[in-house]
Amino acid sequence: MEQTEFLEKNIFIDLKNLNDGPDKETVQVFSESDFDTVLQRVEHFGIGVYGITAWQNGEVSEVAAHDDFKKKATDPKWYKKAFLTFKSRQPGLSYSSTYKVSNKLLIKHNTSSDEEQS
Repeated sequence: MEQTEFLEKNIFIDLKNLNDGPDKETVQVFSESDFDTVLQRVEHFGIGVYGITAWQNGEVSEVAAHDDFKKKATDPKWYKKAFLTFKSRQPGLSYSSTYKVSNKLLIKHNTSSDEEQS
């Protein structure tokens, strides 16, 4: 299982991608409530979040990165704070993010899905 497939099956499942542009397969954009769900799921799996982009009317509104907060990408403190700051300043934005699923997690899920198919 690759990172994209893992994210589709475990993080983005049952959520609506608001991106209707040519990059909609690679950049998932979510409503504020769906992105809150994404962040909860990301934290559950220990996935790294490198950056968050806030969107307004299809245009980039603000961007935050884990480096800005001097935190590791896997530390939920930074992305929770960034998200809270964005939605406090401007409610109703949509959000996208860049992620890193560890090889260890991908291998674990490859093994467990192989066992389920046997």
